[in-house]
Formats: sequence, C-alpha cells, structure tokens
Amino acid sequence: MEAAGGGAADERWASLCNCVVNFLLEERYHLTALELLQELQEDGRHAHALRLRAFFSDLALFPPDLVARASSAPPGADPQSLLEEKVAAQEKLALAEYDMRLAKEDLSLLKLELRKQNESSSEYSNGLLFGASTREGSISEQDKRDVKISALGPLKDNERKDLNCAVKEYLLLAGYRLAAMTFIEEVPDQDLDVWPNSSACVPDALRRYYYQYLSSTAEAAEEKISILRENETLRKDNERLNAEKDSLMKSMESANNQVAAMRKSLEAAHKDIKEKDKMVQDLRQSLDVQRKELNDCRAEITSLKMYIEGAQSNKQLFVGNSDGLESHSIANSMGESASLNTKDGDSKGSESITNKLASAVNLTDDTQKDRQVIENSAEVFSVSEAPVSFSTDENGGYRTSEEDNSALNISSKNVTSNCDLHGASMIGKSQGNSDGISVYLSTDKLDSPSKQKSSDKMVLETIKIVSDALPKIVPYVLINHREELLPLIICSIEKHPDSDVRDSLTHTLFNLIKRPDGKQRRIIMDACVELAKSVGEMRTETELLPQCWEQINHQYEERRLLVAQSCGELAVYVRPEIRDSLILSIVQQLVEDAAMVVREAATHNLALLLPLFPNLDKYYKVEELMFQLVCDPSGAVVEVTLKELVPALVRWGGKLDQISRVLLAHILASAQRCPPISGVEGTIDSHLRVLGEQERWNIDVLLRMLTELLPFIHQKAIQTCPFASVDPTSSTPENCFSASCLKLYSIGDSEWSTFEWMHTDCLPDLIKLTCLLPVKEDNLRTIITKYLLEVSGRYGKDYLEHIMLPVFLVAAGDIDSGDFTYFPLSIQPKIRGLRPKTSTAEKLAIMCVFPLLLSGILGSPTSRQQLEEYLRKVLIKNTKDGSFSMHHTTEIINAVRFLCLFVEHHGVIFNILWEMVVSSDTSLKINATALLKALVPYVDVKIASTHILPALITLGSDQNLTVKYASIDAFGAVAQHFKNDMVVDKIRIQMDAFLEDGSHEATISVIRALAVAVPHSTDRLREYLLTKIFKLTSITPSGDDIEWRRERANVYCEALRALDATDLPSTSVRDLLLPSIQNLLKDPDALDPAHKEAIEIIGRERSGGTLDSLSKAMGAHLGIASSVSSFFGSAGEH
Repeated sequence: MEAAGGGAADERWASLCNCVVNFLLEERYHLTALELLQELQEDGRHAHALRLRAFFSDLALFPPDLVARASSAPPGADPQSLLEEKVAAQEKLALAEYDMRLAKEDLSLLKLELRKQNESSSEYSNGLLFGASTREGSISEQDKRDVKISALGPLKDNERKDLNCAVKEYLLLAGYRLAAMTFIEEVPDQDLDVWPNSSACVPDALRRYYYQYLSSTAEAAEEKISILRENETLRKDNERLNAEKDSLMKSMESANNQVAAMRKSLEAAHKDIKEKDKMVQDLRQSLDVQRKELNDCRAEITSLKMYIEGAQSNKQLFVGNSDGLESHSIANSMGESASLNTKDGDSKGSESITNKLASAVNLTDDTQKDRQVIENSAEVFSVSEAPVSFSTDENGGYRTSEEDNSALNISSKNVTSNCDLHGASMIGKSQGNSDGISVYLSTDKLDSPSKQKSSDKMVLETIKIVSDALPKIVPYVLINHREELLPLIICSIEKHPDSDVRDSLTHTLFNLIKRPDGKQRRIIMDACVELAKSVGEMRTETELLPQCWEQINHQYEERRLLVAQSCGELAVYVRPEIRDSLILSIVQQLVEDAAMVVREAATHNLALLLPLFPNLDKYYKVEELMFQLVCDPSGAVVEVTLKELVPALVRWGGKLDQISRVLLAHILASAQRCPPISGVEGTIDSHLRVLGEQERWNIDVLLRMLTELLPFIHQKAIQTCPFASVDPTSSTPENCFSASCLKLYSIGDSEWSTFEWMHTDCLPDLIKLTCLLPVKEDNLRTIITKYLLEVSGRYGKDYLEHIMLPVFLVAAGDIDSGDFTYFPLSIQPKIRGLRPKTSTAEKLAIMCVFPLLLSGILGSPTSRQQLEEYLRKVLIKNTKDGSFSMHHTTEIINAVRFLCLFVEHHGVIFNILWEMVVSSDTSLKINATALLKALVPYVDVKIASTHILPALITLGSDQNLTVKYASIDAFGAVAQHFKNDMVVDKIRIQMDAFLEDGSHEATISVIRALAVAVPHSTDRLREYLLTKIFKLTSITPSGDDIEWRRERANVYCEALRALDATDLPSTSVRDLLLPSIQNLLKDPDALDPAHKEAIEIIGRERSGGTLDSLSKAMGAHLGIASSVSSFFGSAGEH
C-alpha cells in the first residue's frame, strides 16, 4: 500500500511537472525550459523530461550547425567524463524501467482493490485512475478536458502574472532553483517576487489549481469559461451602455432646454394670437358700425344732392338777347320728366317699375361723372361702396364740398346757370328687333325742397322695391325672355347701397338661366362686362369675381363654362396683381375640369390673360399648364392650345429656348418610359418600345407643338445672325442661310447658338426618338417627316444639303457619303458621334433613321433628283459592291415602303423598280417582288394596274423558278387589296399559268396566296379558288412522299376554312365545297387531326345537319354509291 501510495504521489508530481512544461513551451520561456531539462536529468527524472528532450532535439527548431556555433563545450568536459555520464544515465534508465514495471503491477492490483473498496477517497481514486490512464495511453475524461491554454483565448495580464508566480513557486518548492532563476530573468516585465493579494494567491498554488481542475467536470469547466467570457462581454457592453447613457442624458438635457424654449415661445404666440383675435373682433365691430354709418350717410347725401338740385331749379337765370342783362324768372316745365313724375304722384300705381327706375337713374346720372373726386373727399366710405357727395359751384356744376348744410342757403343772385340737367342711361339690351333701350330724361325745376326730398325717397324706395322683387320675379319669367330683365338687374346692382343685396343680385345675374347655351352665355357675359365698366376695379374684384370662384365646381358644365369665359373678359377690369393670382387660380382649376368644353374655354381665356399679367413671376406655372393642356386627351383642347396658348406664351414669356428644351425632353421621356418589346439585351427589340395609347398621343401632340414653334425658332435664328453680310430683316432662307453664310459659320469664330440648336439638339433628339419607335408607328414617323420638310422649306436648300443631309447620313450609318465641310470643328465630334457603333445599332439605324433620310431629307421638293440617284445607288448599285444594302434588304425595303406613303415619290420609286425588274440579276428581281408586295397597300388601283401588275406579270414569266414563284405572294397581296374586275381577271390568268406548271411549290404558293386574300376578295375570286381546290383534291395523289401530301392537305384545309368564313352561294357549297371536303377525307393519313375535325364540322354545318342528304348529294355528284359517301362514321347516324 505504501508503494502504491508512493507511486500515486509520483504520478501527481509528474502531472504537475507536465503542466509546468506545457506552460513554459506555450509561453516560449525556452531558457527556463532548458534549465528545467538539465535539472530533471540531474535529478534522475528522465521520464519527466521526455517532452523537453524531444523539443530541444527537434532539428527543424534547433539545427545542429546553429547549436554548434551557439554553444561551446563546458569547462573540463572530456570524452571520458561524457562516457561515464552516459553509462550512469543508462543505469538510471534501467532502474526507471524496472520501477515502471513494478508500478504497473501495483497499478493492476490497485484497480482490483479499488473496485472492492468504494469508501476510498475520491481524490486518491482520481489520482490512481489518472496515473493508470496516463500509463496505459487510454483516452480518459481528463484527457478530454486537457484543453490548451491558447484555446481559451489570449491570457490577460493578471492571469499571466498569477500563472507565472505559481510556476515560480512550484520550481522553488521542487528544488529547481536554477530553472526558477532563469524563469525570473526571462520574465523581465513582471516582478514575480511580489504576488498581489488576489483569489489566485494561495500557498502551493499550482497544486491547488491542479486539484481544482481534477475535481471539476468538463461541463462545469466549459460553463465557467463561458460565464467568464459572458462576464467580460457584459462588462464591455455595460461600459458602452454607460457611455451611451451619458450621451443620451446630455441630449435629453439639450432637448429639455429646447422644449422649454419652445414652450415659452408657444405661450407668447398664444398670447399674441389672443390679443390679435381680440383686435380682430374690435375691428369687425368697428367695421359694422362704420358700414351702418356709411349707409346712413349715403342716404343723407343723396337727399341733400336732390335738395340742392331742387333749389338750383327754383333760381334759374335767363340771359336776354338784346342788352345781355341778367334776369330771374321761374323756369317752365322741361318736358316729359316732370309730366312723368306728376303722373306718378297722381295716379295709383299705374306706371311700371321700369319707368320709376329710369326716372331715379336720370335724377342721379351726373353723379357718375364726379365719383373719383368724391372718393377723395369722403374718407369715411368703404372701398367696396360707391360714395356720392355733391354740392354746387358758382357755375351751376357739381363740385366736392366739405362745408356744412349752410351751403344750402345760396342766394338766388349767385346762381348763374340754367341748370338744365339731362343725361342718357343705357338700361339694357333686349331680345327684340332693337339693339337696346335708351331712356333720355330731363329734370324740371322743383317747386319746393319738400318735393325734392319726396323724389329722393322715391328713387331709393324704387331701387329697393326692384331689388327685393327681382329674385322673386326671375324664376317665373320664361327662359327666352329673362334677358329682358338684365337692365333692371344691372341698375339695381350698380345703385343699391347695401352690399349684401348687391351680392344677392349678382348671384341672380350669374344664375339667370340654369343651363345657358352659347348665345345666352354671351348675353350674360355682355351684362357682366357692362357692369364691370360701371362699378370699377374694386367692386369688380369684390362682387363679380367671388361669384366666379363659387361656381368653379358647379354640377352643370354650362355654368363652369360661363366662369371660364368670364375670366378672360373680366380681367381687363381688375387690378394687374389680381390677374396673375385669383384669376389665374380660377383658370388653373378649370383646366382640371372633366368637361372638354370647359377645358377648351379655360385654355382660350388663359391665352387672353397672358398679355395682361404685370410680370413674369408666374411664367413657369403657366408653362406647366401649357404642357398639361398640350397633352390633353381632347383634340379640341389640344388644337386651341397649339393655335392660341403656345404663341401667346412665347410672345409673353420670351423664353423660346426654355420651351424648346423642355419640349424635347418631354418627347423623349414619353417614349423612354414605355417598356421594351423584348427584355433580351443586345437585340433590336430591346431598343424598341411598346407605346401605350397615352404615350402615342403625347408624342403626336408634342411633335405638332414642335412644328408650331418652328416659325419662332426660325425667326430668332435670323435675328441673332452674327454676320454683317446677312440682313436680319430679311426672312428668306436663301439670304439668311445661304452657302456663303454657312461658310462663315463653319469657321467657328462667331457664336450662333439659336442656329446651332436645330442640328445639335433638335435633329439628334428626333433621331433618338425614331430609334425607339417600332416599324408599325408610321403615323409618328410621318409627323417627324413633315417637320423635317418644314425645316428644310424654311431654312433653305443650302441648309438642307450641307447641314441636315450629313447629320442623317451619319445617323443612318452611311458616313462615307456625308460632307462635314460646313460644320465648325467644335461641332463635328458631336455629329460624328451619331454614327452607329455596333452591328445591332447599325441595323436599328437603317430600320428607323433610313426612312426619315429618304422621305424627310431627300424627299424635299428641291432634292428629287438626288433622291432618285441615292435610291438607285442603294437598291441597284450597292448590291453589286457588297455594301450594307446586301445585309439589310428587309430594312431598306421597309424604308422604301414608308417613302411610298407620300404620293409625290411614286414616280421615282417605280422607275427604279422597273430597272430592277428588267435586270439580269436574280437577287434584284427577287428584291423587286418583295418591294412590290410591300408597296401594294399604299397605292391606288390605277397605280396597281399600270405599274405593279405589269411588273409582277413580267416577273411571273421569268425563266428562273425562284423569281417566278416569289411573285406569287405579291399577286396574292394585290388580290387582297383590290376588287376591280380587270385586276381580278389578270390575277386569275396568271394563277392559271402558275398552276399549269404542275409543280408542288407553285400549287402550294398559289393556294396559300389566294387563301390569304379570300376575306377581302370578290365572289369571283372565291369561286375561282374553290373550283381549283375541288379539281386539285379530285386528283388521286400519286407517289409515296407523305410530306408533300400532308403539306398540300394542310394548305387545302386552311383555304377551305377561310372560304367557309365567307358568304358562299348554296350551289358552290353543294357542288364544290362539300365534295372537296369528301375528297380530302379520302386520304386520312395526310390530314392533320385538327384540320380533319374542322372540315368535318364544316361539312355537318353546311349540309344542314342531315348527313344522309349530304352523302347522297355527294354520291350523286360524284357518281358513286351513297354508302361510300358516308364518311362521317357512326357519329353521324343519330
């Protein structure tokens, strides 16, 4: 037991030693490890020094030559002593091996004993088990927990200090003093003599660490390590959160300060608002009081004025003709006015309201002449009222007076005027034969002031009576006669002193007719204009314009249309600052109206408004409205915009370059926002766009707008010409853009941006646009072509030849034909940059730009000869030279097809076509057939008879079968588009000639071409095709070529299905259609299942549903038994 206990102690000591060795090697304390190796060998513990010996014997780490140079033999060392040491070491090794065998035997005995004695201490058992598993080399739990220190992460400074102190303590306790001294020297950055007081500082620390490690499980160790790591992470997070907390506290303090400041300012603002609300209430009360005082003053002034007139009438002065002396007499009655007033006083309401109002108006007619003078003196009056303050001067006229009523005591001697008052007042217009009713009244002298006061009261009462009665009368007057009330309404609005009543009457004026037509709106507008002339700017703004604003969203479009029409006409009678604010806002809302007529009227009136605006502050807003209206879905609105608003905006704003730049951007954006035809990059379709209806319409109208701007662009280019030799007043393009002028421009010494815009911005952008348009967009290309022709017509032949032609030649890929002599060097790189750089871009250019080159540039009236030469070069000559014409035949044919849209170019095209037809080159003839087929839809029957059919007959008679058969499709296109009997007869004759050949290709081509033409052809041609199909199907197919039979059967079936969709005569159905179906069904192997089912359905439907009668009819016609003709099987027996 003692031996066993000693062995266990040695094993524990060996484990501690191994821990120290591992630590020294991992921390690279090599000197200390070397000293420990020496001391272990001296101490006879060779087994414990195995790892150190292996480490220092590694030739890779310690090469022999370096060891030999670095170390020298110790003093006194000789071979004899080394030999003795070797023998002693071998003896020690033998003893150690003997001890190890004994220990193993003891260990086996102890294992048996340990199984019987469970009460042994766990520490002792663990030590034995650890030693046994170490010697046997088995993998135990301790080995699993033998994790390297480096696996736990880098050592911290405090951990390194504790371990270093524990190792030093172990070396001293074990007696390895030299190793301990070397270890202290090898750790210079730590004082190992002073161990700080911590939880790791314990006596015999390394052994305690060892026992603690053995007593713990792997899970606990890993959990502890994870806890330590988590603690470290939490500590760092805590520090970071504390820092964030500090920063947030500072931010919160600053925010609290700001909130406090805002709260103070808010409280101050609330106080200010309360004070202002109180002030507003006071002002409103004051305004109401002043308004009441104003009405009272107006009534008093009117009565005073009438009293003054009466006094003046009583003291008229007549001048004698003989001696010129003045004499006083009593004036006689002045005519109808006095008699009318007398009758009104004596009669019992027999006079009409109209005569009363006319009398009142004439009594106060002269007051309108002095309104401005009276406004200056009557400061108490409101701006919305019409002040009247009158007095008489010494000459008997009206003057402004600030004296009191003592002025009424004027002596009759001071009155030198006869005061013969008379005036004219236009009451209104009626629907009768006369254009208007004019009432001329004169005022008589009044016998007394009491009569004058009575007349004054009568006028006011009359106006009030009429004003109160009108809203009740209007609804009961016939619509066609309501316009006769307009004079009364206008006079009441103009004369009534109460603003509320005037507002009510103005509302009645605007709503006189529920849904006024054009003539009725014109009458109402004339009344409004007449009223605006009378009441002045301020009352027009405060009384008429609010009525317009209220009816912007009226449910009836006629009312909204009335508002739109009134804006432009009433703008003349308001202040300038109101025109571009309130009235422009009204127009802007009407532009968004759902009714087309309202938007059209708003556009027209916006054009009338622009010259009345005081400045250009609202220019960009108006420009935005203009572009919105140009793209309106209604053609009428677009037309008004282009013809009226666009020119008005250019003249008012003077920013033609801005409009042109934005216009080109809108045109390109409308196309670019559309999706591509194909999403495959690098293909032609990936560049072309699928235009929606809205985008197509936008591009159309924007191109039309560009054409409308062309005269302004051309005129500005002429006006800004920098060359003295050109007269800017001349507008002829030959003088302004002649070759000599272009030569001066090409030098590049003078800036001419308005001229360069056309060929550096406009034409390149149009080229970009056309490269986005698919082939089918002929309408848009036609608009671009017309624009180019308009440009060449305005700028002249020299500009077309030297500027426009090179630009489009380069863009179409034909850079060799372009002449850049007349371009400045600074412009040439931009123009040359239009050349397509890839094969796809080149094909796209020929497809999209080449049609514009032919029709818009070479198609100019001045370039007809050049067009013919260029077409001949492209279609005939270049095919022999191997140029791009050979590789882009389809695109070039499409360009010529587009050129054929313009009738004036037909002669040039067909001249070149005849040259191709009579050429000996087979490829030219084939191209001629394709071109003729493409041109058929764009010519009339005369051109087809005189040019296309003769050319096709010539090609159809060619000896070359390829050329001959290529013409068949073109004949089918002619049959599809023309129903003329002569044309049809020629086609039948030629088709017979093709079928007489008997070739499979000719038969297939003829039937297919005529089948395509069936829906649009004549009955004669349908009968002809049906007869041919019957004859061809009646022939028993010969040969074993199943593919040919299937191809023929498919073509026949397609033709029969096309014929079935037309209105065939019953005889044709019975004698031709049904027998042809039966003939096809005889060869079921050649029929496609879908075609078979289709012609069976046709047979059932065309036979009237009775298959027996169908079979008998077919059998009788063909002379065969009816049982043979029952080809529908069992499906037709019920």
